[in-house]
Amino acid sequence: MRMKMILIITFSFLISVIRSDETHTDHLSPQYILESDVVSLPDAAAPQPQPLMVPLTLIHGADSKGAVCLDGTLPGYHFHPGSGSGANSWLIQLEGGGWCNTIRSCVFRKTTRRGSSNHMEKQLPFTGILSNKAEENPDFFNWNRIKVRYCDGASFSGDSQNEAAKLQFRGQKIWLAAMEELLSKGMKNANQALLSGCSAGGLASILHCDEFRTLLPKSTKVKCLSDAGFFLDATDVSGGHTLRNLFGGVVNLQEVQKNLPKSCLNNLDPISCFFPQNLINHVQTPLFLLNAAYDAWQLQESLAPPSADPHGSWNNCKSNHANCDSSQIQTLQNFRNQMLNDIKGFSATPQSGLFINSCFAHCQSERQDTWFADDSPLLNNMPIAIAVGNWFFDRQVIKAIDCAYPCDNTCHNLVFNVGRSSVVDSQSTSDDIPTNLLYSRSTKLTFSAGLLVLSALLPITCS
Repeated sequence: MRMKMILIITFSFLISVIRSDETHTDHLSPQYILESDVVSLPDAAAPQPQPLMVPLTLIHGADSKGAVCLDGTLPGYHFHPGSGSGANSWLIQLEGGGWCNTIRSCVFRKTTRRGSSNHMEKQLPFTGILSNKAEENPDFFNWNRIKVRYCDGASFSGDSQNEAAKLQFRGQKIWLAAMEELLSKGMKNANQALLSGCSAGGLASILHCDEFRTLLPKSTKVKCLSDAGFFLDATDVSGGHTLRNLFGGVVNLQEVQKNLPKSCLNNLDPISCFFPQNLINHVQTPLFLLNAAYDAWQLQESLAPPSADPHGSWNNCKSNHANCDSSQIQTLQNFRNQMLNDIKGFSATPQSGLFINSCFAHCQSERQDTWFADDSPLLNNMPIAIAVGNWFFDRQVIKAIDCAYPCDNTCHNLVFNVGRSSVVDSQSTSDDIPTNLLYSRSTKLTFSAGLLVLSALLPITCS
């Protein structure tokens, strides 16, 4: 029986999040926060220990190699060393947080923690796959665990600049500088290593998976995990291609094509080669895809964005899947079918791993309630943490694909406050979960001019 989740972000930490005004400027314009900023509170009587808080380390000397954030500041990471049996095991988590696809959006981004280390939190809580508690993270709790901060706006893959706007697009160099730093801190002697990432970081973990393998000794067991990084080249509800247009801006502005797999570029255009569906069959290193079949961010900003739905006919459906009519449900099922079709070839390979649940969620490895808890999502009666661990350690073949909605009542579904826009506009593009959300099996969290409001919410189950 799984042990009860005890990780709780305490009230003092929540207040510190609110007060760190300059590190959260993108909470206000546009209204977005990190997936890991959305927290769950327990019953008042439950114990409330603080999570492990890990300080930010800047990569000194990175600027001499051209490895800088959008505004030219030093990149950084958070590192908690391993111990005991995990002393020579390494888990690298690449942070997510959208992309910038225009000069204007990148100029805005460099005034936030997504584009400047000047605005990054000085410490972050390590939860979920980064937790240091065995009861919260059974397979990786005592590994060396690192979160590499994301400040380039192109999934750690761009390499260019814009002198007029004073923008540095150096994601690839940041990736290399971070890896060089970690190798010098002992990763070069790793017995086993897992490269992971959430959302835009999940895309980055696919893009850099084979490169990560080459950095380590052949004797090292190396695998990769992409959480909510499987962005589909989907047609939106108006017949357009919102996400393809967004990715096109990212690729062209930041010259991402320089760092895309040649094997893909030999057959497809660079924008297509930025989509995971066209990348995964080129990855030679064992890769695990953790994704919601009804990815909440893609529903909001790729499938039915405001630009494709000017009259707001999808607003109620997007705010809560329970409000979707039969036609909208069919559109969602078609989206799921496209995802399953796109992973067919990949899923047939013996080394691949899959956990595709039928939830309306986005990023499930960093949240304690979805990673490993008493009521966390299950497939084949197995929580995500156990599935990933079984796959990494070759204890079990994991090819878990959920039945279609509404069959799964273990989901932690995202629900959005009606009347609060979650639009990602053309000036600032992000894959952060909006602040106007709540989890149907946890608590409500809303930011309003620096005020945090928390209220209990009863579970909503699929039926």
